[in-house]
Amino acid sequence: MNKKSLTETDIRTKYITPHIVKAGWDIHTQVREEVYFTDGRIFVRGRVHARGARKRADYILYYKPNIPIAVIEAKDNNHSVSSGIQQALGYAETLDIPFVFSSNGDGFYFHDKTLEAGVIEKEISGDEFPTPQDLWEKYKKFKGIDEKVDFIVSQDYFLDSSDRTPRYYQQIAINRTVETIAKNEGNNRHLLVMATGTGKTYTAFQIIYRLWKSGLKKRILFLADRTALIDQTVRGDFRHFKEAMTVIKHREIDTAYNIYLSLYQGLSDSNSNDAYKEFSRDFFDLVIVDECHRGSAREDSKWREILEYFNKATHLGLTATPKETKEISSTEYFGDPLYTYSLKQGIDDGFLAPYKVVKVTLDIDAEGWRPPKGFKDKNSNLVEDRIYNRTDFDKNLIVEDRRKKVANKITQFLKGSDRYSKTIVFCVDIEHAQGMRNALANENADLVAKSSKYVMQITGDNDEGKRELDSFINPTELYPVIATTSKLMTTGVDAQTCKLIVLDSNIGSMTEFKQIIGRGTRINEDFGKHYFTIMDFRNVTALFADKSFDGDPVRIKDVTEDDDISGAEDESDDIPIVDDLTGSEVDFPEPEKPDITIPEDEPPEPHQRKVIVNGVLVSIIKERVQYLGGDGKIITESLRDYTRDSVLRSYASLDSFLTSWKQADKKRVIIDELEQEGVIFAALNEEVGSAFDPFDLICHVAYEQKPLTRHERAEHVKKRDYFTKYGSLARKVVDALLEKYADEGLLDLENPEIITLDPLKKLGSPVEIIRAFGGKPAYDAAIHELTEQLYRVA
Repeated sequence: MNKKSLTETDIRTKYITPHIVKAGWDIHTQVREEVYFTDGRIFVRGRVHARGARKRADYILYYKPNIPIAVIEAKDNNHSVSSGIQQALGYAETLDIPFVFSSNGDGFYFHDKTLEAGVIEKEISGDEFPTPQDLWEKYKKFKGIDEKVDFIVSQDYFLDSSDRTPRYYQQIAINRTVETIAKNEGNNRHLLVMATGTGKTYTAFQIIYRLWKSGLKKRILFLADRTALIDQTVRGDFRHFKEAMTVIKHREIDTAYNIYLSLYQGLSDSNSNDAYKEFSRDFFDLVIVDECHRGSAREDSKWREILEYFNKATHLGLTATPKETKEISSTEYFGDPLYTYSLKQGIDDGFLAPYKVVKVTLDIDAEGWRPPKGFKDKNSNLVEDRIYNRTDFDKNLIVEDRRKKVANKITQFLKGSDRYSKTIVFCVDIEHAQGMRNALANENADLVAKSSKYVMQITGDNDEGKRELDSFINPTELYPVIATTSKLMTTGVDAQTCKLIVLDSNIGSMTEFKQIIGRGTRINEDFGKHYFTIMDFRNVTALFADKSFDGDPVRIKDVTEDDDISGAEDESDDIPIVDDLTGSEVDFPEPEKPDITIPEDEPPEPHQRKVIVNGVLVSIIKERVQYLGGDGKIITESLRDYTRDSVLRSYASLDSFLTSWKQADKKRVIIDELEQEGVIFAALNEEVGSAFDPFDLICHVAYEQKPLTRHERAEHVKKRDYFTKYGSLARKVVDALLEKYADEGLLDLENPEIITLDPLKKLGSPVEIIRAFGGKPAYDAAIHELTEQLYRVA
């Protein structure tokens, strides 16, 4: 058999897999082929979205199901044995795998990070492929795992009835944490940074499970500072701990359990009535701190005292937004992250929803507002004569028409898409949230008449709203649709189907901004949630341009007087949050609020009376739509400009595109490649016209050619009588194919199943149709010829 004629799949089946199995790898438990480890980035243009290609490794080898140990990239035999090594190294870097192989069926090219033989790469024969034990011993040496640690590190995951396994980045976070804690190299404080929506709680569950089952950690404390976080954890992934788990209630201590969940406030208060001291200092082996960028990051906090008390335990901090300010440092206490999985990476991988930004500029925000001489407020008091700007509105000064204009804009946006899209409106404070709730109710009077819960205020002081929080985040519940809030919903709210986030608050804290954006990043394809929109009335999204938005914050604590700290972000309003969400959905009461923190959404003091003015007309002076670019940056670019730039990066000239299009056996390949770059043809059809196929859209938008509709192209072919050489049935088939192209486009013509569909199946069976052309090769040639004729006029 000539190897050169075999496909890559044949090479894998006949030459690569047999050598892997011969080396002792279990084909059922240790070898996985064609492993897709990302979901494919979602691109958004207009109201249309499309997914890019998923990343796929030809083989991943596992020592145990939880330990990926090698990547193999296969090529057909027309390539060299090492031609796939760079591609495989890219996958291995992403997957945190130390051993990499490339093969064309003649042997293997082996990249060995351990440098055990003093050489990083070498070619080996098929019979020299390493055994599982060979690679495991190399792995342990590379990772510094001795025999005492071996059993802990190789402890299996927990698998439920659905056989859910961690995504690749969760697997890395779990394995790195377990390995580091097991090795116990003198440091018992660790940090994981994972973007909102990437499964921090599930990751924590698997870490706890493996450390607990291995016997290394027997009693574990999970700390949070919000009832909602504890409640979601108990009812979510941690439910599998069953009777081994308890929630500390009312400071009642029972030492008979293994897994303890508690609010900070449930263990301490400001009156030295500290329940945590009822445990011995060495009671817990592991303390996990959820959202550790908040209270536990403060040196002088009461919450830090709990961690110091249990200082013999290993401490693991979890956060999406580590905080580094002049007063607070997450990394100073927990150390640099063991692993970071960022929002940008999550969006690139297709696990998190991308966003588009609608920036709305109001005239009084941009220009400020100064009251005319003698201008009085609604209470007939003179308004102080000064220039009021965006930072004043809704904090010191309420401009009624401004609120109406914001509510109207939100409503118009929803009317243009889906009026039942879950929406969160972030406001300055409770009063503003209440006012926006009223304004939105009036703008949506028709739907509010159907259900008063269409729009609701969900803030710390509003019991009715808080009781509806679970319904808001539940994808199966229709109401509430719009939630107005200030800080209550910035974090700890798993809003899977939130499609619109409205920013009408002056947010200066990068941490708070990241948390707010995180409310929309979850994907729920079952309910049509693929991306979300940020509507920004306060220019808050300028923070996207800050280099710290998607990177690890640089520690700036412990600065000297000579240091320049002018660029430090203002965290003055980013206080630890204590909320009371003990409504009917929560099955355990929250302890009494301590005095050590400021309650969330604290109402303004009486002396902070807001001035209310009416009769001030407000208008929108600018509105622009921005998209998330492939490099993770926000771009302000029209759909046509983006398409033109994307096409020209692949095809610098019209000639190069036409040549590629003509030579391509499958036009779908070219279209798929461009869609993976973010060119969404459905969006172009909406803007340019639905009658054009992708070829004409590309030529028109990228190269300024006059487009022809599909019907025009089909008619040109018919007028040439080019297919009169065929018999009656074959001509009818060609005519039917041209009609189908005119209605649906070229890409369907290349699908071999097309002859089984209407209207072709009415002309005869597939065998009869192919026979009418003289056999399968002749039929394929006719289809190729037809496509050439369709585009000949180009």
